[in-house]
Amino acid sequence: MIPKFYKHPVFYLSVLACMVGALAACNTAPKKPTPIEVAQPPKLPAPQAPKPTPPNPATKNVPTPAVTPSVSAPAPIVEPKQFYGSFGEWKSDFINRAIARGYRANDVYALMNNASLNQQVISLDGKQAEFAKMPWEYAESATSGNRVSTGRAKADEYPSLLSRLESRYGVPREIVVAIWGMESSYGAATGNTDLVNALSSLAYDGRRRSFAEGELIAMLDMINRGDVNRSQLKGSWAGGMGHTQFIPSTWLAQGVDGNNDGQKNPWVISDALSSTANYLSGSGWIAGLDAFYEVRLPSHFNHQLIGQKQPLSAWQQAGLLSINGTSLPNSNTPAELWLPAGILGPALLLTPNFDVIKVYNNSSNYALGVALLAKRIGKQSGIVSNWPRHERPLSSAQVRRLQENLNAKGYNAGTPDGMAGTNTRRAFAQWQSDNGKIPDGFITQNSANELIW
Repeated sequence: MIPKFYKHPVFYLSVLACMVGALAACNTAPKKPTPIEVAQPPKLPAPQAPKPTPPNPATKNVPTPAVTPSVSAPAPIVEPKQFYGSFGEWKSDFINRAIARGYRANDVYALMNNASLNQQVISLDGKQAEFAKMPWEYAESATSGNRVSTGRAKADEYPSLLSRLESRYGVPREIVVAIWGMESSYGAATGNTDLVNALSSLAYDGRRRSFAEGELIAMLDMINRGDVNRSQLKGSWAGGMGHTQFIPSTWLAQGVDGNNDGQKNPWVISDALSSTANYLSGSGWIAGLDAFYEVRLPSHFNHQLIGQKQPLSAWQQAGLLSINGTSLPNSNTPAELWLPAGILGPALLLTPNFDVIKVYNNSSNYALGVALLAKRIGKQSGIVSNWPRHERPLSSAQVRRLQENLNAKGYNAGTPDGMAGTNTRRAFAQWQSDNGKIPDGFITQNSANELIW
């Protein structure tokens, strides 16, 4: 049944009015614009840009004034290709990706336009020594007579700076000076390799592309922040800069203006040493604590505790004494028992400060070298116990065979790569323990003889 109001004349007039209005609206509605294609810039094999104006010889070593970084907001990271057919192809793609992240084109071209492939850097990165050094070789190299005497002279040359750093950061001056000596021979060997070329070569090679490209981006930020100018970017082939060999990304995070000139420059001594102290402090340095304590093991010692961590007070209760016969610090600070040359060599208790030194170079031998050099600079004795100098290292081929055999027997030595790192030593120590040997983890021709032939 149709409702009566449907038959009313007013109803029909209303419907007619609505239809007319709708038709009019259709004829006058704005049309949807046709999409416009945006042309993508062509990728050139070797991007060309106007070369920067040569610096004035009178001012070429003066850092550029601090400016606002060119990246104002985070931009999506454009992933690199998996493979590049040439260095020029990688360079062009990296420039495009850096610009896509928000960096000014002029800044990127100024950094990268003259970048070239350094094949020697790639060779050095892939080089592996035939035989690893023994720990006493590291220790003796670190504490050579010249390095010790120069370190003491440098400590005497900068007493106020080092005192200020020690007071502010809690890091002993001897440790800061020792790292300076280990990293650049107190500034005498900061490196002459063009850092842009070196990192670009590592990025193109691909083995460490993510690291190398990240450091190139960090260099852009350093220049834009006013730390350095392009002409100063010379250092080690691996990316280290200045007196204490910071890599660019770490410098951005840890760099300190040590002389209050408004700039943070790793080639300036006060900035470099201040930044080193800041880095160590921020990494957990504990004031008043040695990096290691040399100890004597009691005759009844439980060798299963080698490589274990427990409080210094607990080690003393286990019968360990300082090498000179005195008590260890009565502290709850954890310490790891390390026998760098096995049961026949020195025994060391490593504190958290030993691990802090390793933020510079994640090597126990490096940290030992720094700690020993610091002791000698401070006119303390080094290692007292004798080293087992009759022991001989494995070749890289023998280490690889050792790793393969340990893995085959169920001990996780990691990927066989010919380098006896932490995983390999730990697996070897477990094998020693399971086969009735003292699990000191010291790998030599004698100790590993059953596993390398």
